[in-house]
Amino acid sequence: MLKVEENELITRIGPGTPMGNFMREYWVPALLSSEVPTPDSDPLRVLLLGEQLIAFRDTNGSVGLLQNNCPHRGASLFFGRNEEAGLRCVYHGWKFDADGNCIDMPNEPAESDFKQKVKATAYPTQERGGVVWAYLGPRKQLPPLPDLEGNMQPESDQSVRATQLPCNWLQVLEGDIDTTHVGFLHYGGLKAEEQIPGSFSEYQLRVKTAHFEVIDTEGGAAYGARRPATDDQAYWRIAQWCFPFYTFTPPGVLGTKKGGGARVPMDDTHTMTFTMTAGRPRPTTPTPNSPFFLQPMQPNTTDWYGRFRPVQQPENDYQLDRSAQRRNTGYDGYTGIKGVGMQDAAVTTSMGKIYDRSMEHLGTTDAMVIRVRRRLIAAVQAHMKYGSVPPGVDDPDVYRVRSGGVFLPKDADWVDATRELRQAFVEHPQLDPALNGPL
Repeated sequence: MLKVEENELITRIGPGTPMGNFMREYWVPALLSSEVPTPDSDPLRVLLLGEQLIAFRDTNGSVGLLQNNCPHRGASLFFGRNEEAGLRCVYHGWKFDADGNCIDMPNEPAESDFKQKVKATAYPTQERGGVVWAYLGPRKQLPPLPDLEGNMQPESDQSVRATQLPCNWLQVLEGDIDTTHVGFLHYGGLKAEEQIPGSFSEYQLRVKTAHFEVIDTEGGAAYGARRPATDDQAYWRIAQWCFPFYTFTPPGVLGTKKGGGARVPMDDTHTMTFTMTAGRPRPTTPTPNSPFFLQPMQPNTTDWYGRFRPVQQPENDYQLDRSAQRRNTGYDGYTGIKGVGMQDAAVTTSMGKIYDRSMEHLGTTDAMVIRVRRRLIAAVQAHMKYGSVPPGVDDPDVYRVRSGGVFLPKDADWVDATRELRQAFVEHPQLDPALNGPL
């Protein structure tokens, strides 16, 4: 468990907070390119790290990310006219370009130079792989974007997705780095003997616990969770976390999975997940009866919390089906909730907006959760007290990682044996994704 003050330290991300200052050193996924689809298209409200911002694509195709309130009298620039390479406030006509420069001030005398003295807060942006990245930090010399494999493939813009959840970012992230919940929450209604013989799915269901080994990495931390398999082999389920909020979850075959997710704080109590994956598809096609089907989404609205909200929400109990839960068969039988993502969402948001981790009782299988928290606390304190550069900010290579499952000899050192398989941007055509099984 954490002390109350430690929990506050790593969960609160608003401007001026230690974790907020820490996260602002990194490039942050802010929105999808498709949300500002064409030059001079509609402005978009974006809530990011506790700041209300307005995104727009200008006439030249550049994406601007400006403060919500016009520097004149505070009217929202969301109502602005996106025209002629700038966003014009409709209150008095002041116009700002993507860099925040005031380029027109039509209600002031023509001879006035006042517009040269006014600037809107504007954050630098870059686009890659269907994601608009923003830098909210203090540097004039900007750091590089992280080398995220799922965001750097030719088809990345076609597979990126965003999903919003109404709880703190760290709760969502910790679900990604906890492997033993999978055999209960997601697959508790399935039987090992019904799986493809010799697949990861079979061994994952035969033994619901695992022996954990956790290591520090240059970019964060990784774990290997070992389960027995054949007489001479063990099944290892390997996953990674990178500063500050990237997770590379373990379903799939190690060496074939390209990508992961970013659990980006909108504010202290809302999280936008950007899933950036590419490469080989799963061996089964997602259907409504599959754990990996895409959950239906509500139509986006224009309010601050109106983007990428699933139909399944806390207010409808994630469409919990008690009859299905009583039957306890199939992918949704254990919970009565359809879809892996929404099963995770139900338990994560049920903890409350920000869970008080001083109330926890952690066990041996929480080793990765403990390690990630300790690494976050140490790094945030070093940044706060000594100005230390956060891990990975200037080292894009540390994000070149992969996760997944693998069979290894019983006496193998998983760290050495999987070193190449855990490296991104390396092809392994000999590997068969079907080895994973359907889970």
